[in-house]
Amino acid sequence: MEYPTPYVRIDLPTVRANLLRLAEFATARGLHVRPHAKTHKLLPIAAMQLDAGAHGLTVATMDEAEVFAAGGFKDLFIAFPLWPTAQLKERIAALIDQGCSVRVGVDSTEAAAGWAGVEGLELMIELDSGHHRSGTLPERAPAIAHVAQVGGVRVAGVFTFPGHSYGPVAAHSASKDELATLTAARTCLGDAGFEELVISGGSTPSAFESSEELDEIRPGVYPFYDAQQLALGRCTEADIALTVVATVVSKREDLGTFILDAGSKNLGSDKPAWVDGMGRIKGHPSARIVALSEHHATVRWEEELPALGSRVEIIPNHVCLVPALASRVIAVDGDCERVWPVDA
Repeated sequence: MEYPTPYVRIDLPTVRANLLRLAEFATARGLHVRPHAKTHKLLPIAAMQLDAGAHGLTVATMDEAEVFAAGGFKDLFIAFPLWPTAQLKERIAALIDQGCSVRVGVDSTEAAAGWAGVEGLELMIELDSGHHRSGTLPERAPAIAHVAQVGGVRVAGVFTFPGHSYGPVAAHSASKDELATLTAARTCLGDAGFEELVISGGSTPSAFESSEELDEIRPGVYPFYDAQQLALGRCTEADIALTVVATVVSKREDLGTFILDAGSKNLGSDKPAWVDGMGRIKGHPSARIVALSEHHATVRWEEELPALGSRVEIIPNHVCLVPALASRVIAVDGDCERVWPVDA
């Protein structure tokens, strides 16, 4: 079927191959995979991840947790330092009452104190391993754990996001930072009497650098990959499973450019300094999206310009933005095509 453009296309055989590759690596290292579902926001992809051996899901928001719980996924880690308002505590408690295992990120004694009284909730202390976003230092973890303990909430472990792996040749050093930070926190907590802790890390660029000393990794992008991962050398074009199909609606022979009917409202507008262009065109390695408006993509093309009305597949720079901007995707499995709503 020819769907109106722009639309999101997911190639399921490629997704399966990507999931299997990480699963085999994790099994060989003795690691659990707890994939970050914020990338895809799709119940069927989450099911594929669990079928490939994943142990529970990671999510970023309370809404995502509720959607995946309603879809039957009961082992959830909200890897974000949610602020414990009365409403959020009620919603977390409701998930636990429904039989969910729920963990929430925390990086301060104030937040740890705020979660007191939520029976069955477990906290994961977030650490800053070099990305310098949210997260605390290893030596501060025992104080957070103690406050949680006083409030009757168990600390299940520690986690970090080595986001500084997103840079040329940065994955190896970020993985070393990740391991050093997590093991330092485990030592500090062990000295304070907190033991049997889950050690959780991982990002897609650093996933295949993960140490066997970790317990679990939480990559998100790896089912689909994207132009950022191509630029980092973490995948090949054959590994790209999600594209945005767009139509050539205008062209300029004199400039060597054409316009597609997909813009920042479909692709997002992320462009790290080390990425060339605002997106790529599948099957045409030299082509680049050189400008984005809300509904236009300007493509620089070194070949004969495609015909008006023809279609191309865009490889987005940052794939996590695309499902968040779409209401549905087209899942392709050989000759079978399915329309999936974006659940979360």
